[in-house]
Amino acid sequence: MTETQKGYIALLVAQTIWGLSPLYYKAVADVPAFEVLAHRTLWTCVLFGLWIGFQGRLGELRRLMTGPQAGKVLAAALFVSVNWGLFIHAIQSGQALEASFGYYIFPLVATVIGIAMFRERLCGLQYPALALAALAVVVLGVGLGALPWIALTLAFSFSVYGAIKKTLDAGPILSVTAEVVILVPVALVWLIGAHLSGWGGTEIQPAGAFGRSLKDTVLLIFAGIVTGVPLIFFTAAARRLPLTVVGMGQYWNSTLQFLVAVLIFAEPFTHWHAIAMPLIWIALALYTVEAFRREARARKARRAGT
Repeated sequence: MTETQKGYIALLVAQTIWGLSPLYYKAVADVPAFEVLAHRTLWTCVLFGLWIGFQGRLGELRRLMTGPQAGKVLAAALFVSVNWGLFIHAIQSGQALEASFGYYIFPLVATVIGIAMFRERLCGLQYPALALAALAVVVLGVGLGALPWIALTLAFSFSVYGAIKKTLDAGPILSVTAEVVILVPVALVWLIGAHLSGWGGTEIQPAGAFGRSLKDTVLLIFAGIVTGVPLIFFTAAARRLPLTVVGMGQYWNSTLQFLVAVLIFAEPFTHWHAIAMPLIWIALALYTVEAFRREARARKARRAGT
């Protein structure tokens, strides 16, 4: 098996796990969302901490967290925690369809962030792609009587998170480990409060789920695997495949989330969704064509330079 083939398999595994992850968060819907987020942070830290320790990179982790990039790590941790927490809330509250919409428009929002933060320029088919994405948001906002704020916040927070990561001089696994290490104290405080004082609990979602039943305990520990394993596969794919191909894999993730929301969770798919989603799919098709065009031009320029 070639390295490229290994990359495609790793990308498929990563995006499939992410795309099916709503099934996991629906399975822990009896646990308050913030408590699930705290466990996700804690067990991801344990998993990645063991991984980094096994690789003998704890010194790199310490330097990243205490060096000149510490502020960026903190900012990334804040944005990823918002993204994780809101995604869990969306799944638990029956808004998985809107969450999938958010990850569909993420590449387009990321383009806008790139223009604002890195002075990148639009070209070719990116103009109509962004226009169609904006129209889809307006259609949903007008049709449903409110802007799809969950989708927009998910797309915006993950786009800013990606922009911060782009400026970090550290690999994805090392940087994510640093982020969750920063967040773990907050997670532990919340978990202690949930168990001792019922923080975040309701009659439907009582707090302090860990240890209450074998099912909840195992599922909450499993949060680290759901978070960490696909990222490890994604890192393996990113090392072996062109960035454009890696980016296109996001659409498989979004499509799986969409199918889970509509076919398994039976969330209402209104005629407004039937108008907005094709607009997004057309926008992504245009965006993808332009991305491949740009990569082809870059390869041609590199060959000419050589």
